[in-house]
Amino acid sequence: MSALAMTLQAFFTDRLVRQRQVSPNTVQAYRDTLRLLLVFASERHGKAPGKLDIDDLDAPLIGAFLDHLEHERQNGVRTRNARLAAIRSLFRYAALRHPEHAATIERVLAIPPKRFERRLVTYLTEAEIDALLAAPDRTTWTGRRDTALIGLAVQTGLRASELIGLTRADIHLGAGAHVSCTGKGRKQRITPLTSGTVAVMGVWLAERAGQPAEPLFPTRTGRALSRDAVERRLSGYVANAMAGCPSLSRKRVTMHVLRHSAAMRLLQAGIDTAVIALWLGHEQVETTQIYLHADLQIKERALERTAPITTKPGRFRPTDKLLAFLEAL
Repeated sequence: MSALAMTLQAFFTDRLVRQRQVSPNTVQAYRDTLRLLLVFASERHGKAPGKLDIDDLDAPLIGAFLDHLEHERQNGVRTRNARLAAIRSLFRYAALRHPEHAATIERVLAIPPKRFERRLVTYLTEAEIDALLAAPDRTTWTGRRDTALIGLAVQTGLRASELIGLTRADIHLGAGAHVSCTGKGRKQRITPLTSGTVAVMGVWLAERAGQPAEPLFPTRTGRALSRDAVERRLSGYVANAMAGCPSLSRKRVTMHVLRHSAAMRLLQAGIDTAVIALWLGHEQVETTQIYLHADLQIKERALERTAPITTKPGRFRPTDKLLAFLEAL
């Protein structure tokens, strides 16, 4: 077995699972990245993946792999940077075990993440949310299930992985109604429910029945819904809702957009961003600032409170020729 193969196995079993105790989602993300890398390197070098060594994964090959992700697999810059982060994590671990490959490892670790344009978040208006909630066929079991799922997502802002991981025991509809979940980073979070959501979830729980540990939103066979299934069903409902709400055709609606919509509803209701960060389970309050940039009404209200500028308008005119040259650039 090559040094790379032994290091890779120890990286997952020792570094990620035993030392860092990362979540299963993190293990899967790292696994997918390194599997893609090994297949790519194997084709480039004409070696079986198990025969590859650390020096085979040098900086030029890693750079070519990242280009392959963007141009051939059509991955976005964010995905490209996430793949690079997984590779860098492996090489930092390899640096401790194999100092004889320090030169190769150092060059790989020097590869920088690519900068990207930060776009405004997409969210749904109240009219669009109403149209989306009306799209499922409530005469069917799956329609009633999906209505409850979408309504809970819009009100609580739970991530897709958190929603499909809920059990019947996670919903509490008595005094102080709330939903509890274990979110990103294994952080436990409690989110209150509105009276409308309580009514919808009460009807669904009565129909759902089952044991407390069973999935809250199951398939017909009783298993938990997959993320792909949820996204696929949401896309179908968005297409149906476009007839009554044409503005939906200009938006790419995903489960994460429903999370953004929940945050924007809180922000527009005057809730402080620190509370919204706690509501969404953000590690840092700064993450919630993206919603401030997306809300034009907040900026318009700030502009209305601004005193009119009374100073005489003018433009800076440099007196020095060198400064004039720099100003003209």
